[in-house]
Amino acid sequence: MAQSSGSARLAVDIGGTFTDVALERDERRVAVKVLTTPDAPERGVMQGVGDVLAQAGLGPADIAIIIHGTTLATNAIIERKGAKTALIGTEGFRDSVEMAYENRFEQYDINIEKPVPLVPRYLRWSVRERMSAEGMPLTPLDEASVEALLPEIDRHGVESVAVGLLHAYANPDHERRIAGILKAARPDLWLTLSSEVCPEIREYERQSTACANAYVQPLMASYLTRLRDQLRETGLDCPLFLMMSGGGLTTVDTAVRFPIRLVESGPAGGAILASHIAAECGLDQVLSYDMGGTTAKICLIDDGKPQASRTFEVDRIYRFTKGSGLPLRIPVIEMVEIGAGGGSIAHVDGLQRINVGPESAGSEPGPACYDHGGGRPTVTGAGVALGRIDPDSFAGGRMRLAGDKAAAALTRDVGDALNLEPSLAAFGVSEVVDENMANAARVHAIGRGKDVGSRSLVAFGGAAPLHASRLAEKLGIDEIIVPTGAGVGSAIGFLRAPVAYEVVHSRYMRLTGFDLDAANTMLAAMQKEATDIVRIGAPDAELTETRIAYMRYVGQGHEIEVSLPIRAMTEADVVALQAAYDERYTELFGRVVPGVDVEILTWALTVSTAPPEATPASEPPDAGPPAANGSRKVFDPARTDFVEAPVYARDDLTPGMRVDGPAVIAEDQTTTIVGAGFDARIDALGYIRLIRRPAA
Repeated sequence: MAQSSGSARLAVDIGGTFTDVALERDERRVAVKVLTTPDAPERGVMQGVGDVLAQAGLGPADIAIIIHGTTLATNAIIERKGAKTALIGTEGFRDSVEMAYENRFEQYDINIEKPVPLVPRYLRWSVRERMSAEGMPLTPLDEASVEALLPEIDRHGVESVAVGLLHAYANPDHERRIAGILKAARPDLWLTLSSEVCPEIREYERQSTACANAYVQPLMASYLTRLRDQLRETGLDCPLFLMMSGGGLTTVDTAVRFPIRLVESGPAGGAILASHIAAECGLDQVLSYDMGGTTAKICLIDDGKPQASRTFEVDRIYRFTKGSGLPLRIPVIEMVEIGAGGGSIAHVDGLQRINVGPESAGSEPGPACYDHGGGRPTVTGAGVALGRIDPDSFAGGRMRLAGDKAAAALTRDVGDALNLEPSLAAFGVSEVVDENMANAARVHAIGRGKDVGSRSLVAFGGAAPLHASRLAEKLGIDEIIVPTGAGVGSAIGFLRAPVAYEVVHSRYMRLTGFDLDAANTMLAAMQKEATDIVRIGAPDAELTETRIAYMRYVGQGHEIEVSLPIRAMTEADVVALQAAYDERYTELFGRVVPGVDVEILTWALTVSTAPPEATPASEPPDAGPPAANGSRKVFDPARTDFVEAPVYARDDLTPGMRVDGPAVIAEDQTTTIVGAGFDARIDALGYIRLIRRPAA
């Protein structure tokens, strides 16, 4: 990989509405927002990169590394704009991806809609073969049945093929042989093996993940190749890394091979930023709140680490209902995501209720207030009507919003239907979106046995600081932190992410009769695979490692994770593993189950560069109130009327300064609304910390 002599670091985050670019060099940071260009995303990226380099006064040779996150893979699945994909499975199991869990995730909905598989039935084919759960061949692979599929691939114009055979996680030989036959006959065909993208037990999730990877692979490979070529053409020949859903960075080649690991890359960057801020501020419990132009993301962070998961659902039919989406078994930072962003469209339904989202006006043509041809009322338009957004300085003055068109759209689609004047129609839209987010946070926290009200709220993204005060009021949160560069928070989070890779493998083993040699051999191979990938991007860095076993009592349906020693295991470790499982099980369920053996289904190993250290800052001395730059009328929810609020420029605020609410703190990429019930102070790091005022 090419090495750069520069010292600046560049991060790019493609969202549904805006593409954010952040550049850091030493202690200086420059950031810009540009509209996303859905037809050719790299065009918006190159525009943003050019703009940020010009603002920083730097050239391509000054950039040492570029880190990129994108929602393209997610959008391709949701919008069904991926490649024409076929699935090859074991004979007799053609319909596994459509049978799914064979349950009703919405028990009493007689018109229940189930997620539609990415591969239609006429493109789901089978071959004659069979492996046992232990990886022993029961029926040899019939190569003639594989070759018979070649005319079908040609006839249907298939671009990508997923291979998901029964028990391939235990023995991938048949999948690899199928790939060899297809690749020799059709060299341009994209191939995804379930034994590589998801070598884990549970057939449905493994096939679903393989299908999703195959579905987005041609699109992502084409985009990443075009982007890399255009960056090099402009002289940016430095290393390019991709943000993964689990919070680590990987190379372009690995991202092309496993693009499904990028589905939550943008939100993952935000969670990493919030984790770093929590450590800097000495906070043990934080609620990360990231609201952009299309969605809002909420994540629980405890002891400086975001909640993590091995499963994720994309394209849910029912917004909060588990099982209503397509399951992906990948490392992912666990969060709840709802269609509530600045571009979320508002309307009144047949029951005279205001609804906001999940449909978004996007960047083209955008909301009515963009004045680019769109005519729909949105959350951003409501912010303009409520005085929270200055139409002349939106996105750092790069766009001027049309306040009259925002008011007209709100009146036409909301106000007239409910007999409300424009300001109350806008307030209704804002209240609905804030309550949607508050409800999502409550449900997410309660489902994990967490208390949301005792946490501090870290707000970032272009829209979150506008709504943070009201969201905190609804959740009973007393402290809000708005970091510097909040408007491009996810991009900044990319710059805090380690180069990392996780390898997961299913191998069944009971603690009684534990096979030490097999376990150590497998873990050593997993360590080598992960280390080899990380070393591509970080050849000389110090590496850290974690090992996890997913364990359960024999006969149970789900596992809990238990840490493993980072070395070859011994007999004493098996005893310690039983004790660690008992402790973890008791922590979760209050007791152990006596007389039942414990089994391991899946093993996970992560190799990572060391994350940057975060040193808590001391409290700065009180510097008194700053001078306001002016004032404007802002809608106060408590009074349901406008109040005159002072406006401050964030660049003018220094550590120790205090601002009493209600007030407006403006910066290029976002605006922080200090609610009437809050006071703000600037801490030693330059972060805005909103503290709820004690009740009189």
